[in-house]
This record gives sequence, C-alpha cells and structure tokens, in this order.
Amino acid sequence: MRSTTMSKPIEAILAPRPKARPRIYAYSIQDAAHNGLLKVGQTTRDVKQRVTEQVKTAAIKNYKIVLDEPAERDDGSIFSDHHVRSALAKKGFPRVELEWMRCSVKDVRTVLTELRTGQQFTGTHDATFPMRREQAEAVKMTHAYFHSRWSEDMHAVPRFLWNAKMRFGKTFASYQLAKALGAKRVLVVTFKPAVEDAWQTDLEGHADFDGWQYLPRLRRRSDADRSTKASRLLQFVPGPAGARRGGQHQGPRTNGCTP
Repeated sequence: MRSTTMSKPIEAILAPRPKARPRIYAYSIQDAAHNGLLKVGQTTRDVKQRVTEQVKTAAIKNYKIVLDEPAERDDGSIFSDHHVRSALAKKGFPRVELEWMRCSVKDVRTVLTELRTGQQFTGTHDATFPMRREQAEAVKMTHAYFHSRWSEDMHAVPRFLWNAKMRFGKTFASYQLAKALGAKRVLVVTFKPAVEDAWQTDLEGHADFDGWQYLPRLRRRSDADRSTKASRLLQFVPGPAGARRGGQHQGPRTNGCTP
C-alpha cells in the first residue's frame, strides 16, 4: 500500500522557501561611543547597500561590516534579526539601544549556528564543518586499532603514528579521534609551542567540541582538578626540541587520549 507521505510532491514535504532571501548583517563603528558594540540587523537587499544607506543619514564614515550571513536554517526555513538579538540577550549580552548589542562577531556567529542547527553551545562554537574523507578514514582506522589492542589487553597503551601531509588537519582530526574514543583527559605534547593557538582555536571554535575545556601550558595540575564543569579537558605541554625523531615531525602520536 502506497503511503500518503510518499504520494506527496517533495515541495509539499519540505519547508517552503520564501521568495526573498533575508540576510543577517552586523557592523561596527570605530569610535569611543560604539566601542564593543555591534549593530545587528537584517535585509533582503544587498547588505553593503543597506548599511551604506543607514550610516549615510548620520554622515558616518568610520564603519565596518563584520558579518553578512544567510538567515536560513538547515531545513530551509528562515529566522529574523529579532531571533538573533533575543538569543544574544539570553546569553547575557546586553542590548544597549534598539539593534545595538554589546558582543563580538564570534558571539553572533555562534548564535547563528544555534538557530540553524537547533542546538545550544557554550562559548563561541560557531564552526560546523565535517571531517574530510581522508581525515575520517584516519580516525576510523586509528579507532579500530586502539580497540583491537584493548580487546587483547585492556591495560595496553596503543600507539598509532599519522604520517600526514601538510594542511591535512591533524589537530582537528586528533580531536575527532579523542571524541570517538570517549576520552575525558587529553594531553598534547609537541616540540613546536607555536602551534598552541591552532589547538586552542579548533577546540573552542567548533560545535563538535562544545563542553570541552582547553588548559594552556604551564598550568598546575590542580587547575585541571578544579575544572569540574567541563566534560572533557585538554592540556597542552611543549616538549623539548630533541623530541623530534630524526629531525622530522611525522605527525601526532595518538597515545595522549585517556578514556
């Protein structure tokens, strides 16, 4: 028997798409009175043209458009600038006047991600990009190897070396592996302290790692012990330059994940 749902055209099942495609924008004004403030609005027209019209009436020239994003959810439905400002206010960012909010661009991007996905994030987790094919394969292979070793010896400390090319995305993929393993404490040891910013940015910026806490180097262990609100912790530790093997950096060893 043919179902009623299958007999409907696809247009009747999906959320209707409005003809006008609204966009959320934000701009700042570089002066003391507007320091730390963003004007958050929406338009169905060209954002640059709309903002120019607004600031032109007040003869404002020192402005900068910092955000121009579609006001659209993953299912095709739309939200408004009222939803964005309301969500910001619920997070504790004050509405100073009308459409002016005291917040950062990353705060607005995080709210946009929440409105699109229906999820709630802590901090500024605005990135939602998935793993690339080669990253997903590396995580799957390493995950399978770890569990094969643990099935033989539950006390084993597996090691798996990623000989990955430049721009592979080792940091992001390592986090995804730690997540797949259910790791609660992750220790990153590297001979290149300069990469610390990348480790922190990926952890604090991607929606997949919401609830994780990054502990920078040179912090006491007691700091980690007191971090009870985070579901998972990551500690960054720079190692000695002699930690290189044969002068080559072969990629991260994944034995720093503690389930």
